[in-house]
Amino acid sequence: MPKPIPDHSGVDFGLTALDYAKHRAGFPESLFERLLEHGVGRPGHLVIDLGTGTGTLARGFARRGCRSVGVDRAVQMLMQARSLGVTSGVVARYVQSRAEQVGLAPEIADVVTAGQCWHWFARAEAAAEAMRLLNSGGWLVIAHYDWLPLAGSLPEATERLIEAHNPAWRLGGGDGLYPAWLDDLTRAGFAGVTSFHYDEPASYTPLAWLGRIRASAGVGASLAPAAVEAFDREHAALLAARFPGDRLLVPHRVFAALGRRPGRQRSDQEERTVP
Repeated sequence: MPKPIPDHSGVDFGLTALDYAKHRAGFPESLFERLLEHGVGRPGHLVIDLGTGTGTLARGFARRGCRSVGVDRAVQMLMQARSLGVTSGVVARYVQSRAEQVGLAPEIADVVTAGQCWHWFARAEAAAEAMRLLNSGGWLVIAHYDWLPLAGSLPEATERLIEAHNPAWRLGGGDGLYPAWLDDLTRAGFAGVTSFHYDEPASYTPLAWLGRIRASAGVGASLAPAAVEAFDREHAALLAARFPGDRLLVPHRVFAALGRRPGRQRSDQEERTVP
């Protein structure tokens, strides 16, 4: 079971936008393939990605022929998302807004997604907003791609170091599974609630892993700059001493919770517009 989610005041991912864009591994291709087996993310689908950050899911669906709209409250994140879209040649629209009150018209989306962010929302409000945005039969997908702090692993050692530098951080020790999200979907009135999970490691260089951790809630998003620098120096020393090499294979788990708005799903031929 995941640990209870703490108070998130004082956490600002906008402070980590550059590291987030450069170093945080996006969702693996296999997630989009698994979702497609459920009919999620077909070409022509309109996808609204809540808490899009640097646009990982929005771009991933756009590459597969979807029309993507990424929503985030941090303007710094949206700037990076747009820049990455230009660099990759992937077109998506980005909107600065809270996930709980997006401001787009109702019943326009075939899919609403939330990747690595559901725990940062007022969950009941975000689920109600997703229901409002979805057309009949549309899907809400809550997805995670979490490192696994297995005994003796790099994530375990990194988590111990974060806790030493930031005792207020309480997000360690997870198993990558979120059964509470299924209850959120059911309480919000979604039908056909289901989930899947599987393990797929992520490959990092040492520098990329250092950047990925700087971009996390317990480090760059909450510590003062001098404290981030001190953590980074000790983290680099830990990697050199205990996990040497040019490539780090980091254990990760993919988890997805899905639910549908009750009703008939629109055909791909029916027009969808984003005001």
